[in-house]
Amino acid sequence: MSEKSGDLTQLRREYVAEGLMRSDMAADPVEQFSTWFDIACQARPDDASSMTLATASKTGMPSARIVLLKHFDADGFAWYTDYESNKGKELAENPQAELMFYWYGLERQIRIQGRVEKLDPAKGEAYFHARPLGSQLSAAISHQSAPVESREELEARVEAFSQRCGDQVERPERWGGYRLVPQRFEFWQGRENRLHDRFCYTLTADGWTLTRLQP
Repeated sequence: MSEKSGDLTQLRREYVAEGLMRSDMAADPVEQFSTWFDIACQARPDDASSMTLATASKTGMPSARIVLLKHFDADGFAWYTDYESNKGKELAENPQAELMFYWYGLERQIRIQGRVEKLDPAKGEAYFHARPLGSQLSAAISHQSAPVESREELEARVEAFSQRCGDQVERPERWGGYRLVPQRFEFWQGRENRLHDRFCYTLTADGWTLTRLQP
């Protein structure tokens, strides 16, 4: 076997969490998400809002990365970024995406699929100026996903920009928020012997329908 390869077939773990029954599930998936999110915040408050954002280009090539959930309600799940980043370009071509939360220790994950829309610029403006000054400066000088010669070049840009604008940073027009409007949720609870519990909410003309899925 090559030193750069590895056989992981014997690397295993067991899931020992309590089961998930239909009677445990709220009729509204956003309410169910809120319940699980509150528990995750108690367990790992520093990481509960981390989520994988999966997008795809117009040709179908997928890409995924971790972003942070900033607010959610019945209208959807929101995050902020550079509209000209790779994910921004893909969402412009194909405004559909999936979010996934995985909470280690709770042995739970949630997948949320739906269409994506930009938030009102006023929301982006308010959140941008609520961020720490350093984060504002970074967003202002960095054209996310574009090549750069070195770390030193980035730091020099930040320093020069900071000298010019002080603590009054203008939000770049290319920076703002997105909201995923859900059409499907899947709640996953790890169980012993890989006989996991999975429940899927699907949006129909009559509202949300709940279905148990095989593991």
